[in-house]
Amino acid sequence: MLQIYTIPVSLYSAKLRILLRHKQLAWEEVPPPGGYGSIEYRQIVPAGNLPALRDGSLLLADSEAIAEYLNEVHPEPPMLPDTAASRATVRERSRYHDTRLEPAVRALFQYIPECKRGGFEARHHMGVLVDRLESLGHLLEKAPPSSTLTLGDCGFPVTLCWLDLLIPLLGLHVDIPVRVLEYRDSLHHHKAVVEEMADYRPKLEAWIKQRVVEEASLPNI
Repeated sequence: MLQIYTIPVSLYSAKLRILLRHKQLAWEEVPPPGGYGSIEYRQIVPAGNLPALRDGSLLLADSEAIAEYLNEVHPEPPMLPDTAASRATVRERSRYHDTRLEPAVRALFQYIPECKRGGFEARHHMGVLVDRLESLGHLLEKAPPSSTLTLGDCGFPVTLCWLDLLIPLLGLHVDIPVRVLEYRDSLHHHKAVVEEMADYRPKLEAWIKQRVVEEASLPNI
């Protein structure tokens, strides 16, 4: 059985679980020994990343590498298209999530506790989010997703869920483009997405509610 190092609200772990559910794979979740960021965990996973995958003697600690690996060794259902051009557009969408949209949302995490919002520059963060979301809309128009769930799609339901919760919490005025909303809705037609978000969102809501009143710094999840 596949073993996944994770914590309950890890964003990238939820992204990976969508793939695992879609391929109907069995997996076991294990908390990072010593806690996230601990020396003990870094002795296993030097980069300290979550999630990390152990499959027999193989240990991988990058979500993109894990996704590509699992799609190769468990090819059904395929999560990359047949042509090189189509595979490239899927990978482009996935990289956009990981390098542009998700970091803009992650930048808000530190302000979840009320005590940390003294230096919160709402206008700056709203500007970045609007830019990232509009660019995503243009990306989707250039290379419309297919009706098949791909490696490039798995992160967006999770990150947009975070955004749904953080926009009102932090009083941000950010309108998500219609094209992005349509894309999100289309992803929720997939059973794997529905099942993961039904399990993940309540856990995330409870975690955020608890963190709002805490003074401890947030882990990098």
